[in-house]
Amino acid sequence: MGVLLIIGGSKGIGSALLALEVENRAVINISRTAPKIEHPNLTHYSLDVLNDELPTIEALDGIVYCPGSINLKPIGSLKMDDFKTDFEINVLGAVRVIQHYFRKLKKGNDPSIVLFSTVAVKRGMAFHASVAAAKAGVEGITKSLAAEFAPTIRVNCIAPSITDTPLAANLLKNDERKEALGNNHPLKRVGEAHEVAAVASFLLSEKAKSITGQIWGVDGGMGNL
Repeated sequence: MGVLLIIGGSKGIGSALLALEVENRAVINISRTAPKIEHPNLTHYSLDVLNDELPTIEALDGIVYCPGSINLKPIGSLKMDDFKTDFEINVLGAVRVIQHYFRKLKKGNDPSIVLFSTVAVKRGMAFHASVAAAKAGVEGITKSLAAEFAPTIRVNCIAPSITDTPLAANLLKNDERKEALGNNHPLKRVGEAHEVAAVASFLLSEKAKSITGQIWGVDGGMGNL
């Protein structure tokens, strides 16, 4: 299955994906904190992908960029710095990683890139202006690079709704809050990190060889129903 690079594999969806993939392939993780998982197939680099020098990787077959942000405020409370920070985390970080590694990735076996958006891009949601704007940029990059890199590298994006991860901890403070937010979805539940990770794993696999340039909703039906 080759070598997989995960950006942000120490927490949340990235951690769930790392746990899923590391049993069957070499995984390189780049994040500011080390994953809790230890495995002979895992190599970890502690650094900030926006500011630090990225490590040299000799062989690469997949890239998954997991960092995200949840910065929910009414438009009158958002500062320009909020928009800039969300854009840097979600868009520029992904761009920097892809620019650095795409030449190596092109030489890989069935190479694939998976990025992350949010259901708030497709469905207008109050207080999501900053993060929705940034994630819309991620979706634009997904489609543009899918066209640019075809037929060699597949590029896809997953757009979850709220998922039970450390990033969403402030929104899912207790069982009552989790139930209330879950009830906003047609499936009446909040998604779990391992469910989203399973979709990412599929998109990286040879089973998805005919899939590129797509935005995959893992959102409890919120994006369409």
